Amino acid sequence: MTPEELSAAISACLADAVRAGEISVDVPEDIRVERPKNREHGDWATNIALQLGKKAGMNPRELAGILAERLGGLEGVASVEIAGPGFLNVTLDAAAAGALAKTIVEAGEAYGTNDTLEGHVVNMEFVSANPTGPLHIGHTRWAALGDSIARVLRASGAKVTREYYINDAGSQMNVFANSVLSRLHGRDVPEGGYPGQYIVDLGHDVLTAHPDVRELTEDAALPIVRHAAYEAQMKDIKATLAAFDVSFDVYFSEKSLHDAGAIESAVARLREQGHVFDEDGAVWLRTTDFGDDKDRVLIRANGEPTYFAADAAYYLSKKDRGFGEKIYLLGADHHGYVNRLKAIAACAGDDPEANIEVLIGQLVSVNGAKLSKRAGNIIELKDLIDWLGKDAVRYSLARFPADSPLTLDPELLKKNTNENPVFYVQYAHARSRGAARNAVAAGVERTVGGEDAFDAALLDHKTENELIAHLAAYPSIVGKAAEFREPHRVARHLETIAAAYHSWYDNCRIAPLGDEEVTDLNRTRLWLNDATSQVLANGLRLLGVSAPERM
Repeated sequence: MTPEELSAAISACLADAVRAGEISVDVPEDIRVERPKNREHGDWATNIALQLGKKAGMNPRELAGILAERLGGLEGVASVEIAGPGFLNVTLDAAAAGALAKTIVEAGEAYGTNDTLEGHVVNMEFVSANPTGPLHIGHTRWAALGDSIARVLRASGAKVTREYYINDAGSQMNVFANSVLSRLHGRDVPEGGYPGQYIVDLGHDVLTAHPDVRELTEDAALPIVRHAAYEAQMKDIKATLAAFDVSFDVYFSEKSLHDAGAIESAVARLREQGHVFDEDGAVWLRTTDFGDDKDRVLIRANGEPTYFAADAAYYLSKKDRGFGEKIYLLGADHHGYVNRLKAIAACAGDDPEANIEVLIGQLVSVNGAKLSKRAGNIIELKDLIDWLGKDAVRYSLARFPADSPLTLDPELLKKNTNENPVFYVQYAHARSRGAARNAVAAGVERTVGGEDAFDAALLDHKTENELIAHLAAYPSIVGKAAEFREPHRVARHLETIAAAYHSWYDNCRIAPLGDEEVTDLNRTRLWLNDATSQVLANGLRLLGVSAPERM
């Protein structure tokens, strides 16, 4: 019996009690069950009696007693106890609990997916590094977390589009092009330009595409260099993201907004909404009406649009493309953007509490990380991947909340010991796959004569009960990770499952010893072993981390 099935059973018991006139209350759509902190209090607990007692005009313990009597008569429920002011602690019998192992194996990769966010259409923008240099440590956290958040949202039924906003308009692109062109001619980059060997390398890429570019006048060469260097840098960025197992559905060009007249259109639309005004020759958006600390300039007095105008046009583009929910993942230095982005949403006629969400990630550092030889003044993401490995970096970033500053310890991440969380979880998966191979070699199969050989009632060891309960909780963990945009919940739960698996493995043999006969206990334990493998693999996939077969 899964937590969802138990929740439905409690709901049905409550509805039966209402129909019988024992309770007078509206039955809630969802009844939450969770693992009690003290395992001696049962497998699952619910506070539904406390929630409904006042509404029902009853003492919560009295209401709990009515539910306990009905729940106790259900198949698969071993006992129901009332605790404290009205908590219900439910203990399942071994067969009801153990049946989950077969359910998980049969569900495969689908186990853990849920429909809590079905109907949500989400645009999630993250990373969005300027195309003027390589991805570096400042982009690392949101690359990992943004991708993992998108994965848990999709696993919970949301339709998610991952989007990278390319800041390919504005003065920084001219500075970038001038830097590359200067290096092509053997000159130092201009003051305020981009340093680093990568600028020289981009010059080589430009020459490969345009061998005669150095023979042109600088005015003629600059747009060619700008476009070719931009293309080469974006190719490098995409390759680095691919190595980090991060993908995007859309790469959206800021320049395209300017070229299509979207800036002017956005200003006109916002003016129609009544929030645009003119002052001192400039065009302003009255964002103070919606909590911003000051009004924002859209069009300068010289007629040039501001970055804020592009932000407004970009928001409206997302709205026009049908995204009811827009999530922005921004760096620690972007706190000031929160109110202004929400103000744009409000000025556009949206609900800033429902249609836009801005997440801020704190900085991450790595002890002993060296500045890039290519870029000179930054720590490149590709260097971190080469040094520590994609899995170690991604898992380490995923297991902490985004709003907590984080320093990674490379010595720890290189250890093949239980101290290293990513090793600990990956080793549990590899160990389970090795156990399965050994069991099959010893003649243990999950089926006999084409029929499933599974007897859930045999899974009655205390470590089996513990492991099954953690496997059962996994779908709700995924749902909460999606709801709160916190993939670290998945990572921490995988560590709990790994610990429970290692304890079970040390206490319960899958393969028989020596010449012992293969029994249904062996076969049923193989189902539980493979169920654990599946959940660990599913969880690691949500974090963008591999699930190795061997280690």
